[in-house]
Amino acid sequence: MSVKDLIAISKYYGSNPEYIIAGGGNTSFKNDETLYIKGSGTSLADCTEDTFVKMNRQVLAKIWEKEYPQDPDERESAVLADMMAAKKKGEEHKRPSVETLLHDLLPFAYVVHTHPSLVNGLTCSKEGAEAAEKIFEGKTLWIPSVNPGYILSLTIKKAMVDYAALKGEVPSIILLQNHGIFVGANTSERITELYSRIMERIESYITRKPDLSGEQSSWGASTKVIPILEELAEMSGGGRYHVKFRRNAGIVSVVKDRPSFFPVSSALSPDHIVYAGSDPLFVESSTEDEKQIAADIKAAWDHHLESTGRMPKIAAIKALGIFGIGAGEKAADLALDLFCDAVKVAVYAESFGGVQFMPEDQIDFINNWEVERYRTNVSIPITKGVVNESL
Repeated sequence: MSVKDLIAISKYYGSNPEYIIAGGGNTSFKNDETLYIKGSGTSLADCTEDTFVKMNRQVLAKIWEKEYPQDPDERESAVLADMMAAKKKGEEHKRPSVETLLHDLLPFAYVVHTHPSLVNGLTCSKEGAEAAEKIFEGKTLWIPSVNPGYILSLTIKKAMVDYAALKGEVPSIILLQNHGIFVGANTSERITELYSRIMERIESYITRKPDLSGEQSSWGASTKVIPILEELAEMSGGGRYHVKFRRNAGIVSVVKDRPSFFPVSSALSPDHIVYAGSDPLFVESSTEDEKQIAADIKAAWDHHLESTGRMPKIAAIKALGIFGIGAGEKAADLALDLFCDAVKVAVYAESFGGVQFMPEDQIDFINNWEVERYRTNVSIPITKGVVNESL
């Protein structure tokens, strides 16, 4: 057991978009004294030993003895300060993953947290909890949707005590509603074995698989729409914005009309909010008249700004496709990637009663959470509205 094995397994899952997209997910390795946890906003696919933050486990354990404010902002700031104080000497320039407490809590040498679209088809569905009980024969811990950070760790801490009292063991698989999955084991080989079994079992219950074939980055009126959206974004956000287009079989199926768009019309998980936004814009417009396209997009854009207070990261044009909007090409591409992931999740969720969006209060929490703003800016560093592509 070693940090070398942690790097290997982190790269294995981090480089597979079926498990992790962008800066999502995190991994850790621990011994009695030290927790090695992924740094916030860093990439598992490109990880090195320096990617991981060395944490003092004795100091982390003392966090559970403290009382924190009830106000969410004050509480998370206080917990973050205590986590930062638990870093070992020489780690001062790093920021540990927001799920550090949870990784430290789980009694396994290795913990791998991912967001597979197949798994999230289950966790983001209306019948997910009941289906998980059946699929895994009661051998997983299901955590209802809850804000990430300290509250998630506290919720799981309490649930693990109840699980252990009932079943006489600690769960090695934890499913988080509208979030993802945690898998723990004492060897990296066992992690891989568990993940393979998880994916196989869920897949055996899937009645329809997503089809994202026929990928196109330009089609029909898309070239007319891009400058319209770039101008609106620059007027709304200041600085330069980039817009990228994508169309494939799955996208075509959800942009047919508003009812078809509903399963991807709100947030399914925190990562979808961070990179693709919580409220994609849907525009009903005829793409034959250029002036009418511009007028329809502007009207929909203005209504979106007024109703949400945010400009969209995704704009869907009826019967055409989707446009990713970001302060750089990388950000625009990631918005498209995460939206396509949402399309996949929504299709998988059909097998478990259909999609279940995140609660509005939790969507608001993520949209306003300083930790997620930090994570986004590290994984997609922005200076004066332009992405720094040097990372």
